[in-house]
Amino acid sequence: MAQKPELVGRSIPQAAQLPAVSGLGLDSDKARFHLIDALAQHFQLDSSLVEVMRAVPRHRFVEPAFVSRAYEDMALPIGHQQTISKPSTVARMLDRILKHHHGQDRKYLKILEIGTGCGYQAALLSRLFGEVFSIERIKDLHLLAKKNLRGMQCFNLRMLFADGLKGLAQAAPFDAIIAAAAGDSIPEAWTQQLKPGGILLTPVTSANGQVLEQVIYLGHGNFQHLQLDAVRFVPLLQGTR
Repeated sequence: MAQKPELVGRSIPQAAQLPAVSGLGLDSDKARFHLIDALAQHFQLDSSLVEVMRAVPRHRFVEPAFVSRAYEDMALPIGHQQTISKPSTVARMLDRILKHHHGQDRKYLKILEIGTGCGYQAALLSRLFGEVFSIERIKDLHLLAKKNLRGMQCFNLRMLFADGLKGLAQAAPFDAIIAAAAGDSIPEAWTQQLKPGGILLTPVTSANGQVLEQVIYLGHGNFQHLQLDAVRFVPLLQGTR
């Protein structure tokens, strides 16, 4: 049975679908725990992901004007026509990676993120996996993410200002690659940079709109593709600016 389409991109803010948080001081720990616990119950999230999402303050990564909405399940603007993804979007994608690698020692897993944005997802990745690389093509957002992450002790996170279309050959292969922009096809560089057993999650644009696609590298040049939810992400663009 086809899964129900859901907008999960970081480009267009969506209304909350979980119980609204109110009267809690929306940049507070209590508000964050309320939201994350609701997500955990609704999506049956991996317990380690729940712990990390409870620990990382999302309000540190949003613009001051939107701090009061940091713990609503919605995307929020971060400038340059980009947004920080809905918490449910981030949770479901990271949960899929965790469950794919279930039983493996995560401190030995290497992850590549395409599209650092404001740095929130990178902060989560750095607490879940042993080595994380994150690429951002917009210089101002790259600098914003570095500022947001300052003092958060993400010592295993390397952030690069670069063209994400090329992946990161010098650090490959990766156990997982996660992208936050949609192209007409999956860049060959990304699939070539997966380890056998590695997983890639990326939105792809087709004639019928965007869909989140999962690719697992089976080894020996063989890949398993699975289309997931309908999505709406910013376009995947070449170069830097």
